[in-house]
Amino acid sequence: MWRALGWMVLAALVHAANTAAEEERAKARLLEARAAFDKANWLIETGRYTEALNHSQHALTLREATLGDNHSEVAASLNQLGEIFLRQRKAAHARPLLERAFTLSEQYLRTEALDLSESRHTSLLHLLRNDEARIHALLRAHPDDARVRHLALTAVLLRKGRSIEETANTSRILNHDLGAQDREHFEQLRALRSQFATLTLRGPGLLPPSEYQRRLEELASQADMRETALARRAAPLRALIALPPPAEMVKRVAAALPQEAALVEFVAYAEDSGQLRYLVLVLFPSGRTRALDLGPAAPIDLATSDLCNALASRDAAYQLPAQTLYALAFQPLLPLLGDVRRLFIAPDGQLGLVPFDALHDGHHFLIESFDLSYLTSGRDLLPRPQSPPPSRSVVVMADPLLEAPPSTPHTSPTEYRWAPIPGTRHEALAIQRLMPQAQLFLGPEATKERLLQQAAPGVLHIATHGFFQENTAAPEGARALIHVGALGGGISSRNPTDPLLRSGLVLANTHAAASNSSGTLVTALELASLDLWGTQLVVLSACDTGRGDVKLGQGIYGLRRALFIAGAETVVSSLWKVNDETTRLLMEDYYHHLRAGKGRAEALREAMRALRGTRPHPYYWAPFIALGRDTPLRSMDPDHRERQACPAAFC
Repeated sequence: MWRALGWMVLAALVHAANTAAEEERAKARLLEARAAFDKANWLIETGRYTEALNHSQHALTLREATLGDNHSEVAASLNQLGEIFLRQRKAAHARPLLERAFTLSEQYLRTEALDLSESRHTSLLHLLRNDEARIHALLRAHPDDARVRHLALTAVLLRKGRSIEETANTSRILNHDLGAQDREHFEQLRALRSQFATLTLRGPGLLPPSEYQRRLEELASQADMRETALARRAAPLRALIALPPPAEMVKRVAAALPQEAALVEFVAYAEDSGQLRYLVLVLFPSGRTRALDLGPAAPIDLATSDLCNALASRDAAYQLPAQTLYALAFQPLLPLLGDVRRLFIAPDGQLGLVPFDALHDGHHFLIESFDLSYLTSGRDLLPRPQSPPPSRSVVVMADPLLEAPPSTPHTSPTEYRWAPIPGTRHEALAIQRLMPQAQLFLGPEATKERLLQQAAPGVLHIATHGFFQENTAAPEGARALIHVGALGGGISSRNPTDPLLRSGLVLANTHAAASNSSGTLVTALELASLDLWGTQLVVLSACDTGRGDVKLGQGIYGLRRALFIAGAETVVSSLWKVNDETTRLLMEDYYHHLRAGKGRAEALREAMRALRGTRPHPYYWAPFIALGRDTPLRSMDPDHRERQACPAAFC
């Protein structure tokens, strides 16, 4: 027995020694691979591509032998090899390498990155943009290659707006699929976000700067830890919400397109030089694709800025920038579109801040010849994960009770004088006449607390003041806040880094009637924690509610992003400071068309066209866009019957 035991111990020691030796050999191979990889990068930068190719292939061979075929370092080597072939203009060699690398990174996102918080997931997607830029560069060089177009469109459909979708899926799971303890932790996260938003916007007050900063950092750290823990709890269920395989993505989205329509995906990406460019990918229901390089982004972005400024300021000379942007960003698409006049547009970069309906061809606005709907990505056309059945309820919050606080030299950023917005009350009453089931919260009842307690109404309409970032002068009669006091910078004077803290709405304070309070700001960060799974439509009838920070590939970070994360199917929001009276008219007509069974974007187009008849300047009729699903509202009739059937892919 003792002899047998001795042999067993000896065998274990030998196995351990062999294992340790193999681990050392593996480390040595990986170090050699890293050296070869780095050397290849240096050779690429110096233009010595043949030498770089040898080192890169050696690194790939070592990594595959040591790590297997599906490791992230293998993907890095594949991308490096693809880069070399791109520079050598060998598209046939580059495409399969870049395709395999993309598939590996997508696999990582679907398996290993599910337990990341929103900020960390967004950072990971940002790192992957360089790999996607190689695919776009390949497409620019070979726009007529159907396989390259398919790869590029697959990358766009899977990655564009991905951070919104991943965060929204976590939100749905936390609200509906996890237990009471997890929901309690989610409520704690909401409370931390609210405390952080309030403290950020109020400023330090009497606190010493160091103590103020310490409290902010503590709240941010606690919220991030709580969010990460909840993401880990939701990860197994998120893994079950599988996107289509990369090879099937284009086919699935094409099948979801209505007949006689086309998807137009704008893509902003950085070249090796760092210069941004725009390209466009078009997808038809048949699965046919087209592609076009629009050139450097700078002229397009400048034209976008000029047009938005002209529209927002009611400039009488708005047609010149409207025609300029049309010529740069839309006219080149006409040969690709043929006779198609119904377009699903998924903008990117600065184009996410422009109403395409107001582009002008020199004779007509686009709204006269095209039916445009807006998406974050063509992926939005696919069926959503299982959600609660849509509610028939309609909740309207309007005309919050807002009293002006006294103006002093030490007014804080949250103390404002509020311009009267009488149109919002008339707007709310008109909606109730059209939809008798609507529940109104007006004046002192239109509070932040009541909004945050809402649980997935079918329609949520908020008519009040809105804000984003800067404190520019608001036109008379606008639904915008006006700052009082010495801090001329308004909300942006403290300039929080998180754009979701620089976007928000103004509602009545719970104790407004008794205390003459100035009202309460509710930020996009807080609204992201709502449960709107089952909410078909959110209308933000206020100023600047569609604005935010532009994040390439991930949309506009502001109120609209927050509400999609919360679960809303469609969000109607504004791109500038809107007029109170004409907004009331537009919204009344919008709900009239919704009640008649028209689609959520179609109804808005009809209301815009009608208003344009009496108010021809786009400032009045074009400030709002409907982003998301375009189909009619479901189960909104008083008799519970659908007025218009919609395809299964949308319902």
